[in-house]
Amino acid sequence: MAIINRIGEFAEDMKTWRRWIHAHPELGLECHGTAAYVVDKLRTFGVDEIHEKIGVSGVVAIINGQGDGPTIGLRADMDALPMDEATGLGYASTVPGRMHACGHDGHTTMLLGAARYLAETRNFKGRVALIFQPAEENEGGAKYMCDEGMMDRFEIAEVYALHNMPGHELGMFYTTPGPIMAAVDTLTVKVTGRGGHAAYPQDSVDPIIAVVTMVQALQSIVSRNLSPMDNLVISVTMIGGGTADNIIPEDAWFGATIRSFTPEVREMAQRRICELIEGQAASFGVSADIDYELGYPPTVNDAASVKKAVAVAKEVSGEDRVRPDQGREMGAEDFAYMLEERPGAYLFLGQGKDRAGVHHPAYDFNDEAAPYGASFFARLVERLSPV
Repeated sequence: MAIINRIGEFAEDMKTWRRWIHAHPELGLECHGTAAYVVDKLRTFGVDEIHEKIGVSGVVAIINGQGDGPTIGLRADMDALPMDEATGLGYASTVPGRMHACGHDGHTTMLLGAARYLAETRNFKGRVALIFQPAEENEGGAKYMCDEGMMDRFEIAEVYALHNMPGHELGMFYTTPGPIMAAVDTLTVKVTGRGGHAAYPQDSVDPIIAVVTMVQALQSIVSRNLSPMDNLVISVTMIGGGTADNIIPEDAWFGATIRSFTPEVREMAQRRICELIEGQAASFGVSADIDYELGYPPTVNDAASVKKAVAVAKEVSGEDRVRPDQGREMGAEDFAYMLEERPGAYLFLGQGKDRAGVHHPAYDFNDEAAPYGASFFARLVERLSPV
């Protein structure tokens, strides 16, 4: 194990930063307070350039190295989740209905730690672009920043990111070449029939039975339309309709999430979902309003970048605590948009096995993991652009 000594020396400072961010969560694109806190720290570190309000509240900071070389992008997300915290910690969220339940407070802290070290030492060629991004959880802040020309504006050649992962050994890194996170699409269907008295169903057109049958039919796509060698998840997660036991409602609805890795499977899923819903609607004499929203694309790691990142992770945590081909995750990540524009890699960092999972009200980022992440980011820049 080789956490950078200098980063280890300011681990307590990193803990202070992280806990301030944790106590002041912000949602979506409106991470202005967090961004201001980040900018204040970056100024004290002596970075060379700070560019604010990219993608509404995103920040890009530049640190110049020694001589000419590429610009390496390092990304951290800043946003929290719309949920109440149940940790009881002294630094718990001070904002009702908001919580850093996914560890983005830790991600931001790890990148700040790397920034402080790199600004002090500058033991690399070229430049490093520190990307502090809002709205990973929903609006796609990465796309906002990319659409504003961030990659070209700062001449970013490669881009890397970390995500914490409870349930894995503290300091363990894992990743995989190729797709590592899925594309995520969202389905909402409103079914309209003809309401009436439940005692006289023959006088109504029942949307409830139509919705139930549609939901059941969708489950056949994975088992009957998909090759067993491919991956696809179709999960119906919401269903609603009706107001009383003796009323057949006028309409009902359901919602689902769809996860896939390839354009072919993604297209097939959308096509078959719409075909099945429309067919079931016709068979029951109801109408179906289908809202199918294409969300984040799959997060696809560049194989060469993974190889470089894995070598650095082994320096930080040791040969036996890096999994270079861990496999895919069905979660989604808007870092995918950055990887569509530049080669790079996305890795997970273990938080400890006995930790509450992400998106859980008892979750808390493990401050002991921050020196591992900051050391990885810093060493990555030094190894990719050696003096």
